[in-house]
Amino acid sequence: MGKKVTVVGAGFYGSTTAQRLAEYDVFDTVVITDIVEGKPAGLALDLNQSRAIEGFETKVVGVTTGPNGEGYEAIEGSDVVVITAGLPRKPGMSRMDLLETNAKIVRQVAENVAKYAPSAVVIVVSNPLDEMTALAQLATQFPKNRVLGQAGMLDTARFSNFVAEALNVPVASVRTLTLGSHGDTMVPVPSKSTVNGKPLRDAMPAEQIEELVVKTRNGGAEVVALLKTGSAYYAPSAAAARMAKAVAEDSGEVMPVCAWVDGEYGISGVYLGVEAEIGAEGVKRVVETDLDADERASLLEAAEAVRAKQGDISSM
Repeated sequence: MGKKVTVVGAGFYGSTTAQRLAEYDVFDTVVITDIVEGKPAGLALDLNQSRAIEGFETKVVGVTTGPNGEGYEAIEGSDVVVITAGLPRKPGMSRMDLLETNAKIVRQVAENVAKYAPSAVVIVVSNPLDEMTALAQLATQFPKNRVLGQAGMLDTARFSNFVAEALNVPVASVRTLTLGSHGDTMVPVPSKSTVNGKPLRDAMPAEQIEELVVKTRNGGAEVVALLKTGSAYYAPSAAAARMAKAVAEDSGEVMPVCAWVDGEYGISGVYLGVEAEIGAEGVKRVVETDLDADERASLLEAAEAVRAKQGDISSM
């Protein structure tokens, strides 16, 4: 039986994720679902017509879903489900402002995923990310390793891009890392960041690194403010698609993701941005990296901030 991936939500984020997953040509089928009548089917038709040009065989299927789970039978047998459903931010909104609205949507989606794709790995991208990942795990009741969130990949990519632009070097020569939450308690990790293999701290002064850290933390808001309608989707979809590919290929690739932390860094019982080895069962293991004292303190702080918010979501 071939590999199957479902993307829930056919907005810009979902449709771009579906496109990337189809073009990888590692899945037999990409299913895209949405509550807007006809939209997913139209996108699927369009994407399938690009196959002869882009040279991929993956079949895209679009399905409209109803309020009582109608249509979800199409996701049956999915190896991976990417949940992009929910409202995007408007200018001036924080990710937390979306909490209650998106909690209802994500809970309903997660319950249907549990019903129709009980062995899937779930990748959550709906905001506020850390909280929605925790909610999806509660709603599916899946083992915690099979529910993870996309944030660290995106935040790290933003950090790397800003460093490359500031130093006018190829982005491929830059390695950065961000941990913590997808939001105010994001923890960029300069001690693990390099340019051409040399420490970032040797390449630019501390205050410039701090400026780029702040820019990374506000990376999403900057895009939202410029677009005015909707939020970022090219970079986020690239991150989510790479995670889904790592699951499909059981690659064991180490990526910064939102994962359940149980003892690593002395932190337990919370979904948090950490590095993890990704494979067929989702998170194979959390990879603990050496942090300096400040970074470790910031990560502990992020864990407590996220823990407080995640405590609220069980009632949503």
